[in-house]
Amino acid sequence: MGISVRGILLDESVLFVEESNGNTFFQSGAEPLLRRLQYSNIQTGISHGLGVSAQKTTFLQSIAMLYSLDSFMLNTSSIDVSLSEILLAWGDIGGRCLYVTSSLNEDGLCHKLMNQDWLIVIIGAQGVGVMENSKVIFINSLEELPLAICRFNKKVSDENVLTVGYVMKPSREEDFAKRGAFPLHPTQNCLMFVPLTFNLPLASQLREVDVVLHKATDEVVSIGLSDSSECATKTFYTKGMQELERYFQDHHDCCVIDPLDNISSVLDRLKMQQILLGLEDLKADGCCRIRAPHFLKTSVQVDDFNDPNLGKRLSEVGLFLPSIVKPQVACGVADAHDMAIVFRTEDFKSLQVPLPVVVQEYVDHSSLLYKFYVLGEKVFFAIKNSTPNADVFLSSYEKDGHKPIIFNSLKSLPTSKVAVNSKFSEQFLDLELVKDAAKWLRDILNLTIFGFDVVIQEGSRDHVVVDVNYLPSFKEVPDEVAIPAFWDAIKNAHELRRANPT
Repeated sequence: MGISVRGILLDESVLFVEESNGNTFFQSGAEPLLRRLQYSNIQTGISHGLGVSAQKTTFLQSIAMLYSLDSFMLNTSSIDVSLSEILLAWGDIGGRCLYVTSSLNEDGLCHKLMNQDWLIVIIGAQGVGVMENSKVIFINSLEELPLAICRFNKKVSDENVLTVGYVMKPSREEDFAKRGAFPLHPTQNCLMFVPLTFNLPLASQLREVDVVLHKATDEVVSIGLSDSSECATKTFYTKGMQELERYFQDHHDCCVIDPLDNISSVLDRLKMQQILLGLEDLKADGCCRIRAPHFLKTSVQVDDFNDPNLGKRLSEVGLFLPSIVKPQVACGVADAHDMAIVFRTEDFKSLQVPLPVVVQEYVDHSSLLYKFYVLGEKVFFAIKNSTPNADVFLSSYEKDGHKPIIFNSLKSLPTSKVAVNSKFSEQFLDLELVKDAAKWLRDILNLTIFGFDVVIQEGSRDHVVVDVNYLPSFKEVPDEVAIPAFWDAIKNAHELRRANPT
């Protein structure tokens, strides 16, 4: 393995702009870059020269603290002393150091750093003559820096390193990055991760990556339904995701985890319910079974809460009250997670849950939820508090004037406050049965990384799959186990695609 970039020093001129009144602001792209470098496992610092005002020095120190960076003063006349301070702070980083600046300084700083075997990155310096180009990299903007780092690391690598370009909203990216999931240098199984941005030409970025990882469910604008409201017919993405979708359509050799068509099932709760009916085939004699919840089927899809025959239609499909009401569209609309628990047929009339909806049985499950995560061939689970049994809800329902219980499953899910005893709770779980279900779902959905929730019905001990989602955070699984499994799932998916091209 060659010597990859393990230390980055950013000149303050590429990160900040200072107005005449002394106020300092971030340059475009600076904040996202600092967030990414904070969790990249690359030593990172901010540098400034002599003569910086006290106000700006204070600002730089606050930014360094906010993003866990070091702050250094580079004195050209005593560069050896400055470098000694940097290496003392960073220790033996075992790699190349990179200095990012806005120009090949007239004071000779860049040349002195190059003489110390540093790499120089010049931001926005088009037209400048390339000097000692083996040690100088020219890019147009800060947003290109992660890709430039990966490009260099791949070039010096002795291994067959794969570059994984990922697309997801900043908050989700940060959740993964905090756990060390997106390093800019090769992992133990030879992967590197680089963010793809819709602010730059997408095609040029994609030509430099080997695998595309996305959380397209975060990029859904709306989902169209057929006239009969039976199944989703079209998913409408953000402008950037549409561009990515067109690229996939024009480049069939692009390895995508996972193809957008494959995630369509998790966007439509009704479609997923229909798929989950196939779990019945996994029932083993003498054992508990795993199944889908009873629900209102396609032929009698609920699209009007004022339907006078609604109660009859519910009973015809084996649904009894209380029931849980969920929007059919699982994401892409503001109220996709607004749900309700109803106890009487009359409760439907006052509901604000967006139509069309799927009505499911409410399963009494002792307030325990088993969250399963499928990362390629590996399956993990965690046990969490869940909603209480129906009798607890009924008490609240009666006290509250017989109003349906309204909640948002992401923000205000009414859960039990009793601490989960994981060892006690595991005795109710037929783990091998659920692992069989995970393999079945992986094959049916053709997904690489997904999650699903299981509750165990009191009395019958039925294992009921109540939700399926794409690329979950799997944050309940310890990092030292989950992250290598995450990397392996991506690597194996690429190798499978290469062995079986479509």
